[in-house]
Parts: sequence; structure tokens; C-alpha cells
Amino acid sequence: MCKTEPGGDARPCYPSNLPAAWAVIEPLVPARDQRKGGAPRKYGDRMVLDAVLFVLRSGCQWRMIPRDLLPWDAAYRWYRTWANDGTWDRIHDRLRDQVRTAAGREAAPSAAVLDAQSIKSSEGGPDRGFDASNKTTGRKRHLIVDTLGLVLVAAVTSASVQDRPGGRRVLARLAAAFPSIGLVWADAGYANQVDNQLLAWAYEKLRLVVEIVRRSDDAKGFQVLPRRWVVERTFGWLVRNRRLARDYERLPGNSETMIKIAMIRLMATRLAGQSARWSNRPPDQAV
Repeated sequence: MCKTEPGGDARPCYPSNLPAAWAVIEPLVPARDQRKGGAPRKYGDRMVLDAVLFVLRSGCQWRMIPRDLLPWDAAYRWYRTWANDGTWDRIHDRLRDQVRTAAGREAAPSAAVLDAQSIKSSEGGPDRGFDASNKTTGRKRHLIVDTLGLVLVAAVTSASVQDRPGGRRVLARLAAAFPSIGLVWADAGYANQVDNQLLAWAYEKLRLVVEIVRRSDDAKGFQVLPRRWVVERTFGWLVRNRRLARDYERLPGNSETMIKIAMIRLMATRLAGQSARWSNRPPDQAV
């Protein structure tokens, strides 16, 4: 059984719950301000996180959250509140700094890896298109990660947005948020064989060196490419969460938030020394 807070009532512990990781996340959650008036909050922050992680891992609709976790409308309201006030972003960035420090790296990265992934979308909404190269109707995730695979910048666009325009968007955000980075590795999709406009633009405007990691023309089948495999592994981490196996969000901003929450879960479990895998243990033995 799980307890939401010291002295709280016991309730079933789902495999998506992270009791040990909560100790890592709790200090980063903003303190509740009771001076604004109104009734005190009925549901604690850990209950909110457990409900959001259940949606992330199971891929269920918000209205299908188990009733012994949290009413769905309360879970969604706090999910949106933390997205709008930047709480998810702040927790994500603080955890990334802690993971890098624990790995013996500087908190501010000096190099990064860029790539994009087209993903099917079935919920409609804005920014939904067709990626002709991958024959995918949906959206595209543009990611820049550090050399550990931790997300630095994430942007979700229509799948019809090509790599070079999408690359400009995330590279500009990268340069503004991480002035310490001077080198970015990317695949050949970001290089124009005629004039390499993106590479020249990144160096002239952002002082970023974009180095293209090309696949050998003699290689057949799958090939692990230097540096590029790091971001491919991050995409693999994301799609293990069923909510991210497709794009189920109507708004691209919600898709970006879910990416951040998936990384929060991964980094918190890593810092807590807890397994991030699904548990096969019965609920009364879950950890």
C-alpha cells in the first residue's frame, strides 16, 4: 500500500507510482500559499504527481484515472496549472542539473545532439500534418539533448515541418537558454547539399558549430552512428511511456509538457536509485 503524505490514509500502489523518487521531487515542488484565501487543498502534491504519472505510463484518458488515485478533473487542473506557471519546467531543469553533477559533469553542458522524430497523431488539433519522407500523418518532435541524453530543448510541430526549419527553431532556443554550448551534432537531414544554409546561419547568428554526422554509403542495414545514437536512445526512453507512443494531445504545448514529465520520471528514479521499469509485483508488494 502507498501513503500520499505522512499520516495519510493508505491506498493501492500502482506500478507507475514512485515512492522513493518522490523524496527527490518533493523539495522542488513550490510551497502552497494558503494566504490567498479559499478552502485548503484537498489533494496533496504527491497524489497529483501519481495521477499524472499514471496517465503518462498507461496512456489512458484523463477521465479514466482510477478513482482511488485522484478525481480526473483535479489531476488535470493541477497538471495544467503547473504547466502554465512553469513548475514542470523548473523541476525538469533542476533534476537535469543534479543528474549531470552526479555523473561528474558540469551543470552547464558544452555540447549537444539534435534530431527529430515523426510520430502519429490521432486526436486532431492544430499543427498536424504529413511527413512525406516517413509517410507519417501527425506531429514531429524536435529534440536537443546533452551528451548523456538528457533533454535540453523540446519543440513539437506539425510533421510537415522539415528538419531545417525545425532545427532553426530549437537551435535559437538552445542558444538563448544555454550560452555555454558551442557544438551541436546532427544528421544529414539538417545539411543542404548545395549551400548548407542552416549550418552557416547557426554559426553566424548563434555562434554554434553544427557538425553533421553522416552515415557511411557502404553501410547496409542498421548502423550505430557516433553521437547520433545518444538522441535516438532518448527517443526510445520517451516512447516507452504509452502516452508518448503516439501524440494523444490536442495541443502541441501539452505534448512538450509530457516529454518533460517523462524525463522528470526518468531522472528522479535515477537519482533515487529506483528502477523505472514496470513492476510485476502485486500491489501490496510494490515499491
